[in-house]
Amino acid sequence: MSLRHMHFRSIDRRRWLIVLGALALGVPAGTPAAAQQAESSPQAAEREGPAARPAAAQQRSRRSPRRARAANRPAPALRHTTPVGAPALHSDIADMLSARTRGGEWGVMIVSLTRGDTLYSRNAGLSLLPASTMKLYTSAIALERFGPDHQFSTAVLRDGPVTPDGTLQGNLYIRGAGDPGFSNRFIRGTPAAPLELLARYVHDAGIRRITGDIVGDASAFEARTIPEGWRSRYLGYGYAAPFSALSINENVVVILVEPGPDGAIVTTQPASTAMPVTNKVRLVKGTRGNIGVRRVAGGGIEVRGVIGTRSGPRRYELVINEPARFTTGALEHALEAQGVAVDGAARVGETPDSAVRVAALPSAPLARLVSVMNRESVNHFAELIFRNAARGPERDAQGSADAAYEYLREFMVTKVGAGPDAVFATDGSGLSALDRTTPRAMIKLLDYAHRAPWAATFHASLPVAGESELLRNRMKFTPAQGNLHAKTGTTNEVISLAGYATAANGEVIAFSFIYNGRDRWNARQTIDAMGATLASFIRE
Repeated sequence: MSLRHMHFRSIDRRRWLIVLGALALGVPAGTPAAAQQAESSPQAAEREGPAARPAAAQQRSRRSPRRARAANRPAPALRHTTPVGAPALHSDIADMLSARTRGGEWGVMIVSLTRGDTLYSRNAGLSLLPASTMKLYTSAIALERFGPDHQFSTAVLRDGPVTPDGTLQGNLYIRGAGDPGFSNRFIRGTPAAPLELLARYVHDAGIRRITGDIVGDASAFEARTIPEGWRSRYLGYGYAAPFSALSINENVVVILVEPGPDGAIVTTQPASTAMPVTNKVRLVKGTRGNIGVRRVAGGGIEVRGVIGTRSGPRRYELVINEPARFTTGALEHALEAQGVAVDGAARVGETPDSAVRVAALPSAPLARLVSVMNRESVNHFAELIFRNAARGPERDAQGSADAAYEYLREFMVTKVGAGPDAVFATDGSGLSALDRTTPRAMIKLLDYAHRAPWAATFHASLPVAGESELLRNRMKFTPAQGNLHAKTGTTNEVISLAGYATAANGEVIAFSFIYNGRDRWNARQTIDAMGATLASFIRE
């Protein structure tokens, strides 16, 4: 899948960072930062990691041009079959798995949920990297613990009295609850829309001046902001932005550069007092633009370069390294825009138990959050939902990856009926190189989810073959189109697919396909052929 995000990558290993423009990659103006997991080309699948070339292309320098062209020539499409009877299906799937991929390991399990029999199994107990199919586990434990209608709440509180003239004699707190949709995904406006709304609520509560500080409280989650097992080469990309219980706009800030009547104009969305901007962009004739950005001491950025007088606005995106601090500064900026004066500074701390609530902003229902997470494969959503599952509905525990894994493990054993070591997770998104699952554990999860009270929400959250999100260009014009719905997973070392298909005779089939290896291109064709074959299957 493509990455609808920008990455600032060092080219001289010093402090200067080159900004890659969103327009250069065709990102529409105003695209939410978290829409970073879509498809960029017919050859590219969903990517939770940086773009990877086929293994053949990596060897190009050691081959003749003719051999390189031959190695990179797409193989003929692998066709699906229409098996009649379980033995025929077993034989066809076995033939597909043995015909295409060069190296790597397969784990496959196919079960009829209608009849309860196993239709095919290969290495079903083998522990493999799941990639983003890990999000199915995150979905299940969150829906099991909260239910589809649950909402998280970001609150604003005060620790002092408000005088008749509107002066808050004390601090104002913003307490994060790990709302992954705290952006303009669900609220109209700029990326700062939820903070602008909270600032308006504060103003409407009669507060016109704050003598103390604006304090951001991210203590609902662990202090660690990068999960264990995320590769260092991922960091700096929007899909691997740091997470926090107090986050805004999926922890990516948009930098807008445009020509103005008196010089170049540089703004950020959201704007934050915790990230001051120094504008050193020069206005030149023409339509060109060459912009550079560097981080400076104190959390600010310096933007320099040139932009043409006839250039359109240029949008870039930068990962927020300190989400809680940035979000707190963004609230301070929103308050000042509402006419609320702040005497103190923006800082991070914890809310005292005696603090009084001023306002709160609920999240979208969990069903909608899970749908975004699975359909667009947004890692930020997965990490926050995973840790919220650890906190539970009473919010009496800290959200950490370790606690979430322990809850997942207990859920798999006591509810799903899997072994205690069937799944290992250090994150909720599947980006970690340490995550493991077996196809059998995935099938057990899919079986449980199919029968759970929240089954309809779970099914609806999955992309549909040939029609929506990450499966919209796969299995088109086959019996799987509009039928098969499943979660995708792709990294440099993995391609996987897990979900459901309805056979031609009406039985519901659950499947888990996991390939670990470098020949992902042929593996994906094999998976798509197997998926279409399941939709064509007829019982004798």
